[in-house]
Amino acid sequence: MGQKVIHVLNGPNLDLLGQREPAIYGHQTLADVEALCRAELDGRDVGLIFRQTNAEHEMVGWLHEARIGAYGVILNPAAFSYAGYPILDALKMCDCPIIEVHISNIHRRDEPWRAQSIMTRSVTAIFSGAGIDGYALAVRHLLQIERRKAA
Repeated sequence: MGQKVIHVLNGPNLDLLGQREPAIYGHQTLADVEALCRAELDGRDVGLIFRQTNAEHEMVGWLHEARIGAYGVILNPAAFSYAGYPILDALKMCDCPIIEVHISNIHRRDEPWRAQSIMTRSVTAIFSGAGIDGYALAVRHLLQIERRKAA
């Protein structure tokens, strides 16, 4: 059996992280997020696939890749959170833990619809409002889930 892999999948507009609404999302870039995730896995026998897309069909394809045998999925669905039903269906087919991450606290945002993520129905846990540290927390949580399984 090959190395276990965590898939970190990022939705629309996160390619502009650091530029888009920095008062809400901060000044760190997606490259900073990836470096943070890789640092959490340093010295561990767990790989990382880190991706971002603005296309729903591409996200669905990536979830199909992760569907069987992944160590876990960390998903920041971004705007897919509110109408990405094909992504929700793909999540339901995954046999691994799934952590939903939002950089901002979606429950404190001015637009009430932001608190209504449809993805929440099929995820293991949610980190919302911890900035990019939410990704590191998600990686640590996946490692903890696996440790508990092994015990």
